[in-house]
Amino acid sequence: MATVPMQSASALRRIGWRGELPPATDRLRLARVSAQHRAGYEVDDGDCTFNVQPAPKFLKRNLDPAARPAVGDFVLVEAGAPPHIAEVLPRRSVLTRAAAGERYARQVIAANIDIVLVLTGLGGDFNPARIERYLALVETSGAHAAVVLTKRDQMDAADIEQAIATLRTRLRIGTPIHAINGKDSDSVAVLADLLAPGITAALVGSSGAGKSTLTNTLLGEERMATAATRLRDDRGRHTTTHRSLLRLAGGACLIDTPGMRELKLTGGEDLELFADIDELTGQCRFADCSHGNEPGCAVREALEGGELDPERWRHYRKLHDQREDQAARFEDRLRGSHEPIRPQRRRDWQERE
Repeated sequence: MATVPMQSASALRRIGWRGELPPATDRLRLARVSAQHRAGYEVDDGDCTFNVQPAPKFLKRNLDPAARPAVGDFVLVEAGAPPHIAEVLPRRSVLTRAAAGERYARQVIAANIDIVLVLTGLGGDFNPARIERYLALVETSGAHAAVVLTKRDQMDAADIEQAIATLRTRLRIGTPIHAINGKDSDSVAVLADLLAPGITAALVGSSGAGKSTLTNTLLGEERMATAATRLRDDRGRHTTTHRSLLRLAGGACLIDTPGMRELKLTGGEDLELFADIDELTGQCRFADCSHGNEPGCAVREALEGGELDPERWRHYRKLHDQREDQAARFEDRLRGSHEPIRPQRRRDWQERE
């Protein structure tokens, strides 16, 4: 990269760029992070992919991990030996989760995405609570969400309809829900409207949910490794080891992600998918109602009357508590507090629910 040729609008559109053409320069080139490895990054400039290193400023120990380049980021790459990422451009959306550990940190899952496809298998992997947790993370990302139920070829039609009905009751929002056979291109065609040219979609879900299988079908080739799920619980093995951005023939970009065993909220979620429960809590007679035995508790009345699903209420309380705890951790970090932080109740916050 001693000299940098002029970039074309068509090449940049292939990597999902929507802005104006960058000014011509003989040292800087616009590219998109397509993969991150221990030894550096891989970027795509619309014409080719190549390896780069991060600039020294991204290696500072006290730098917020969320400020470092992530898969999906648009970056300016400076010529050199080796070329390096000089700047991360502003993100239009970013999907994050709280990183594991006692200290507060946010981990970027994917950047500059338009839609997040939450995959879960029909059968042993089906877990409405886990889907709710994913949607809680997506709602503050700036992206839309859709739920994709995979392995429909392994289920009876009645069971598929029951699973969809359960989700429509639990989610209470207009999130699209599709049931597909990820190995069948005709079945996957239902996602075409979500993967229009210029759109960037991210696939998230547990190991074994079918992310790599769906990716291969969308690509039209067996590029991603797949493996069978365990018979005893339908859980999968990690076949995707890192996040990667891939270009689809139809003009969309797809970010495949490894299965995530733990999904911690960041503290900034609004929990809009539980807006009806928030409205109920506001109807209680007492502002500090614990929703136990207090008189005039609207939540308890809804539970006893069958208007509120007890499991949905339990999961709302769990997510609400974690959000408040994570928000407090974030405040501690902003203040530079050195006071001990309460241990995390990891058994309550596992992805598996």
